[in-house]
Amino acid sequence: MDLRFLDVLLKYVPSIAKPAAPLSFREKLKWTAIIMGIYFLMFSTPAFGVSTATINQPLIQLISVIFASRIGSLITVGIGPIVLASIVLQLIIGAGLLHIDLNDQEQKGRFQSIQKLAAMLIAIIESFIFVSTGYVPLVSSSYFGVVVLQLALSAIFIVFLDESMTKWGITSGINLFIAGGVAYAIVAGTTTILLGEAIQAIETGGATAIPNAILAFGPLFFAILVFLISIYAYDMKIEIPLVFSQMRGIGGRLPIPFLYVSVLPVILATSFELSMTVWFRFFAGVTGTFANLAKFIALYQVVPGSTGTSQLSLVGGIVYLISPNFPLPYSTTYGGIGGYSSYFAYLATGTSQLYLPWGGIVAVPEFVHIIIYALVLVALAVVFGKFWIEMTGQSPKNVAEQLQDVGWQVPGFRRDPRIVESILNKYIPTITVLGSVFVALLAALATLTGAVGTGMGILLTVGIMYMVYQQLEQEHALEQYPQLNKMLS
Repeated sequence: MDLRFLDVLLKYVPSIAKPAAPLSFREKLKWTAIIMGIYFLMFSTPAFGVSTATINQPLIQLISVIFASRIGSLITVGIGPIVLASIVLQLIIGAGLLHIDLNDQEQKGRFQSIQKLAAMLIAIIESFIFVSTGYVPLVSSSYFGVVVLQLALSAIFIVFLDESMTKWGITSGINLFIAGGVAYAIVAGTTTILLGEAIQAIETGGATAIPNAILAFGPLFFAILVFLISIYAYDMKIEIPLVFSQMRGIGGRLPIPFLYVSVLPVILATSFELSMTVWFRFFAGVTGTFANLAKFIALYQVVPGSTGTSQLSLVGGIVYLISPNFPLPYSTTYGGIGGYSSYFAYLATGTSQLYLPWGGIVAVPEFVHIIIYALVLVALAVVFGKFWIEMTGQSPKNVAEQLQDVGWQVPGFRRDPRIVESILNKYIPTITVLGSVFVALLAALATLTGAVGTGMGILLTVGIMYMVYQQLEQEHALEQYPQLNKMLS
């Protein structure tokens, strides 16, 4: 595809300017704090015209965590447009419909402008979908246009806030926005829900009061468990010995971590699944020729809400089977299914509905939903993991060329990037697949345990904090050793 016709349009896409001079570590921290302060201000500000009724649907809460959003606030749409734009462009490039060399700075800049433009368009569309399909409850239908405008402008602002964080902060805005939202969810969930359930159990009294109070903190226990497993997995790595060709006696090691692509494949995979539940909400109420097909893809029904109002909920169909749409293991007082005993009983004996255009409604056991959800999540994570290493310059070929440029070589082999590439090909592709499968299964397990802050959110936050820690270490090292910074640049 020839991109020259887009050049005129892309010139009008605004961009955040880079710092005139490299920022110090302290300056980056300052800008990171300012940007996060703006994010939380928008996070806490409800959109004008939105009802303050609480939404306790588990899927809505998971969407809020993954998209770093808060339903009803100015950032209701969150980072969804940014992630979805990235996914769509990766699929287009992977299919060969778009040819962009990301190693060329001019083409890379063009790609980033296309992604930004796509994110802005998706932000407008998703704002309309969120309001028109009832995800965002309105005080009155007369506020429809006002709310859509607020959400769209805020979502577009988030796109530039993310770009500002990337250029002026310590990492990407997507990472810190997700981590900030999850941290808020953990603190709020522990203090308002888990602590409340424990106090309620003790006040009830009886021989089971203390056990029930302890069991109330089960979601926090699973959150800590996922946290520890994630840390252990991040410490697993393979190290390839290296020597510096220009200085004899100087050597090092190239670490290839087990989670080579971190949690980014799971972010993309989960965002894709959750985006389907938002976009296909339009299928609710479809009549006529395509009614049966719409119900087969996504079956929606009106169910009683937590505030006594009715809510449109995804209860079956293909989209339901691939989505992490599971109830919360809390008591009914806090919008859950009634505790872990009721939760696990539901997973073992509950059913969902699959509408077959040729045979009516079929009951699908909930354990089948679990299996399909986990398998699809694993498959998507592997696909996005492979895309990610190619898109970000982490493929064996790119890493070999980077080592060649710096002056590193593998001892015992001649200095040829093709040889280094062949050695890396023995490790990177396999580790990419295994790491993507592991992190997807851990994410699925974490989601199924109902960990506070959502298990997926915990997993993503650990991965994000690990990446930030590595970046901070690198920034600190480059400030201490300016010559190293000069050599690497």
